[in-house]
Amino acid sequence: MRHMVKSRKLGRNTPHRMSMLRNLASSLFEHGTISTTLGRAKELRSFAEKMITIAKTKDKLNAIRLLKSKLYTKVAIQKCIEMAEKDFKERNGGYTRVVKNGFRYGDCAPVGVIQFVLESKTKKQSSKIS
Repeated sequence: MRHMVKSRKLGRNTPHRMSMLRNLASSLFEHGTISTTLGRAKELRSFAEKMITIAKTKDKLNAIRLLKSKLYTKVAIQKCIEMAEKDFKERNGGYTRVVKNGFRYGDCAPVGVIQFVLESKTKKQSSKIS
């Protein structure tokens, strides 16, 4: 039974899975959007949002040290901190979105695109005329 199981194994052991998530997160911060399998994208969503939350803390030196232990490249760390300060300053979570994008040609695996939500939070005007 799957009681209290919160993460996906993704067919890998723990060090391989964490290394894969670090690689995916570094690529996501460098490029802004990546295409991967749906399970990986859903697991990456929580990992990346935790990195942005770390970058939003007031103690920047400690945040940089924590991000260095989680992300691989300096460019990814700089972009993470930059995005946390500029784009996500007012937002309390929900920094990324996963969009289903069909199936991969070779093995018919479900593919999704994970990207950052960069729009400001505004209420949509209803199209109803009252």
